[in-house]
Amino acid sequence: MSGSNTDQFDGIQTLGDITRVHARVRPAAVALKFEGRTTTYRVFDSHTNQVAHAFSAAGVPKDGRVGYLAKNTDHFFEILLGGAKMGAVTLPIGWRLAAAEIAYLLDNGEVSVLFVGKEFGDLARQAIEISGRKVRVIELESVGPDGFAAWRDSHSEADPGVAISPDDVALQLYTSGTTGRPKGVMLTNSNLLQMWIRAGQAGIDCYSWADDDVCLVAMPLAHIGGTGWGVVGLLNGAALIVLREFDPPTVLGLIEPERITKLFMVPAALNFLIQMPGSRQVDYSRLKIVFYGASPIPLDLLRQSMDVFGCGFCQQYGMTEACGTIVFLPPEDHDPNGNRRMKSAGRAMPGIEIKIIDKDGNTLSPETVGEVATRSTSNMAGYWKNESATRETLDADGWLRTGDAGYLDADGYLYIHDRVKDMIISGAENIYPAEVESAMFGHPAIAEVAIIAVPDDKWGEAVKAVVVLKPGAEASEADLIAFTRSRIAAFKVPKSVDFVDALPRNASGKVLKRTLREPYWAGRDRKVN
Repeated sequence: MSGSNTDQFDGIQTLGDITRVHARVRPAAVALKFEGRTTTYRVFDSHTNQVAHAFSAAGVPKDGRVGYLAKNTDHFFEILLGGAKMGAVTLPIGWRLAAAEIAYLLDNGEVSVLFVGKEFGDLARQAIEISGRKVRVIELESVGPDGFAAWRDSHSEADPGVAISPDDVALQLYTSGTTGRPKGVMLTNSNLLQMWIRAGQAGIDCYSWADDDVCLVAMPLAHIGGTGWGVVGLLNGAALIVLREFDPPTVLGLIEPERITKLFMVPAALNFLIQMPGSRQVDYSRLKIVFYGASPIPLDLLRQSMDVFGCGFCQQYGMTEACGTIVFLPPEDHDPNGNRRMKSAGRAMPGIEIKIIDKDGNTLSPETVGEVATRSTSNMAGYWKNESATRETLDADGWLRTGDAGYLDADGYLYIHDRVKDMIISGAENIYPAEVESAMFGHPAIAEVAIIAVPDDKWGEAVKAVVVLKPGAEASEADLIAFTRSRIAAFKVPKSVDFVDALPRNASGKVLKRTLREPYWAGRDRKVN
């Protein structure tokens, strides 16, 4: 939304209000483009109304969960915003998950309707069978009576008129936990919108939008980096170019003809793009800014990316539980020659509070490493059906523990030092060791296994298994990797296996993963990559 029209934000309190406002203000402007299909804001508003009525007719109650198992499509945003108009909660599912993992999400989320992409019909049926739930499947790209278009278009285009609160949950994204079971992060309308409205009103250059802005959505919609970025673009009345999945030649081929002005990429994706032949021959003159985040970026990669794209760069650091962005490093702090702030994650977004705490919750002084905690309207409503995990993460005063270790400098810039938790970020995918350890431990030859992160030039971090075999047992690295791949998603499977006689432990018997990691991270100033 252009700077002169920020008063339009006053009419947007929920996701459903996005289409209502823009259908009135810019009805003929493009809202969505996907593989040859173009949808204006007026039509987008009508489609979301139809989706809302269709959910009600299907018996989806207010606060009921609806699943989405597919690669990126424009229909996802119709489902998300249409669901929000009648109170349904959209639950996107990572399409790279195994059937048993999907079954758990269907069951845990109490999903009654599942939208399925054309490649995932068999996977969906397997997952539904495993879950034992009664789930209605709607095929996103079918032109038949069971297809999305027929399901949607058989209902009224009138606004459903359901009273929706900004505090109603609209989106449920799953993030694995240290117990190995994924947790459903409940994000409300207010969580998803208020910070970005404040950013637009604050006059921050990198968060100002023009009427002709076009943003590319290429990151997976099962992640806040995909869904959240799309919501920000729609909130500001931009045109979304939705890409089915990240594909470097396709991304480069869209920037010129679609006149892309803004995009969000994870560092691994930026690396792929700048290595593509012809990446320097693309006309980037319309590209204003590249947002990047989800994992730290090496200075050399950032320098090369700035040189190739020739536009502003803005880092965003956060977590799903805080709607993806807590702090930002604006373009003016990016120096291709390197400076201290280039090693930081940035400073707090408008309305975001940050502090560094010790293990007892006491606030630490600047330059002192502790756990990063944050408080704002972006903090999740909680974990779905998991009060104990919610209490461990969110305190009574609204402070959310991020699980990251870092420090603040005197100017309020945040520096990430290490992880309090053992989470691995590989190609911007969050991987939790406990889940991988649980999958591997079923191999009959394994006595003990510890999963750690090791540096990887391509993906940032890679999963490594450190294994103790049972006496007399034999198993190769290939055997253990193949076994694990049969049980969990391929991106979580260890890339390598080390065999040891015993795992290092402390006096209480806890495995010392820091000790295991140290040899692989020697000589690096940060223990994240």
